[in-house]
Amino acid sequence: RLQGLQDLSAPIVVCNQDNRFLVAQQLHELGIEDGCILLEPVAKNTAPAVACAAVKALQADPDATLLVLPADHLVGDVPALTLAINAAIESAEAGHLVTFGVAPKHPETGYGYIKKGDSLAGTQANRIAEFKEKPDLATAKQYLASGDYSWNSGMFVFKARRYADELGKFAPEILENSRLAVESARVDLDFVCLDESSFSQCPEDSIDYAVMERTQDSAVVELDAAWSDIGSWSSLWDEMDKDTDGNRAQGDVTMLDTKDSFVHSESRLVTTLGVSDTVVVETADAILVADKSKVQNVKDVVSALKAQGRDESTTHKVVYRPWGSYETICLSERFQVKKIVVNPGQKLSLQMHHHRAEHWIVVQGTAEVTCEDKVFALCEDQSTYIPLGHKHRLENPGKIPLELIEVQSGSYLGEDDIVRFDDVYGRNEKENS
Repeated sequence: RLQGLQDLSAPIVVCNQDNRFLVAQQLHELGIEDGCILLEPVAKNTAPAVACAAVKALQADPDATLLVLPADHLVGDVPALTLAINAAIESAEAGHLVTFGVAPKHPETGYGYIKKGDSLAGTQANRIAEFKEKPDLATAKQYLASGDYSWNSGMFVFKARRYADELGKFAPEILENSRLAVESARVDLDFVCLDESSFSQCPEDSIDYAVMERTQDSAVVELDAAWSDIGSWSSLWDEMDKDTDGNRAQGDVTMLDTKDSFVHSESRLVTTLGVSDTVVVETADAILVADKSKVQNVKDVVSALKAQGRDESTTHKVVYRPWGSYETICLSERFQVKKIVVNPGQKLSLQMHHHRAEHWIVVQGTAEVTCEDKVFALCEDQSTYIPLGHKHRLENPGKIPLELIEVQSGSYLGEDDIVRFDDVYGRNEKENS
C-alpha cells in the first residue's frame, strides 16, 4: 500500500503481546527485516501508542515525520491514498498536525466527523474547525447535506517532534511515561518490549482527545480512496459482494428465507431461517447473533463478558508462537487436546513439565522429536509418548508446516507448567509464551 511513497523508513509497528509473532511473521513475508515492533504491555489507546512510536523515531532521526496508519483499514484506491499522503506531508513540513478526512458517501452514524475550516494557503489542507462525535442519523444527514464535514479516518501525518511538543503541552503525563517506557524498554529478538511500570502510568486517551482537538495547528486533507475502517460486521457486509437477496455467506452456511444478512462460519454448519438484517458470526471462541444495525455496540458485549470473568473476552483458542501456533480443541479437568502447527525450519524449546504427560500424533509433515537422550523422526500417522518429567523438544525439519495432535493428561494443564532448558527465541525458563 505504501510502496508508491518516496523516502520511507523502516516501519514501526505498535501492537500487543498476543499479536507479536503474527506481526513478525507478516513483516518477514513482506521482506521487511529491519522493522521495529513495539510491544504494549497494556492497552492505553492511541495517544500513548503513537507517543512511543514518536520517541522511537526521534532516536533515529530528530527530524522524523510520522505517518500513522491503523493496519486494518480498507483502501480501495491506493494511488488516491498516495496523493493524499503527499499532500499531508507538505502540510506537516509546515508544522501542522494533519489528519485525513474521508469524503462521506452516506449518513454514517458509526464514524466521528470533522468540520472543515479555512483553507491553508499554499497547501491542499484545511484548518479543522471542529471535531464531532458519532452522530444520530438525523444529524449525520445534516452533515452530509452541508458538504462541510468529513468522516474522521483516524490516520495522521505530523512531525514526530511537533506531536511530542503538543503532547507535552496538553498531556505531559502521557509524554513523560511514554518516553520512559521506550528508554527503559527490553529488546527481545525482533521486539522492543516497552517498560511496563512506566507505560502503565500513562493515562488512557486517544490522539484526537489528547492533542488534535486542543492544538491550534490541526489540519485536514481530503481523502477519496474507497476507504473503510471495517469497524463492524455490518461495514464488512457493506464492502462484500452479495447474492440477489442481499446476503453474504462465508463458510459452511445454509440460508433460507433470509435477506440482507451476513453469516460467517469457521467450524460448523450455521443455518438461518426467516430472518433479515442479521449478523451471525460463528468461531471456535463464541457465536454472535445481532441485528445488523446494532453491531457497532459489540464492545458492550465484551464489557459484559469481562464483568462476568469470562475468558472469551481476552483469549482465543488459536494462540500464535514464534515457531507457529496451537489451537485448543478440547479441554477437560484431567486432559486437553490441541492442534499444533510448527512452521518449516522452526522448533519448540527443550522443555519439561511437572504435572502432565503428552501424546503426539503427526497428521501432516515430518517431526524431529527429542525425548531425553533419544532423537528420532515421526512421519504422518505415527505417534509418540512424552512421559511426565521428561525433557523433550519438537522440531519441523521439512519444507511444509508440521501439523500434529497433542493429547495432554495430568493433574494440571496450564501453560505456565513449562521449564525451559534451551530456546532459540530467547524466552526465559518460566515464560509461558
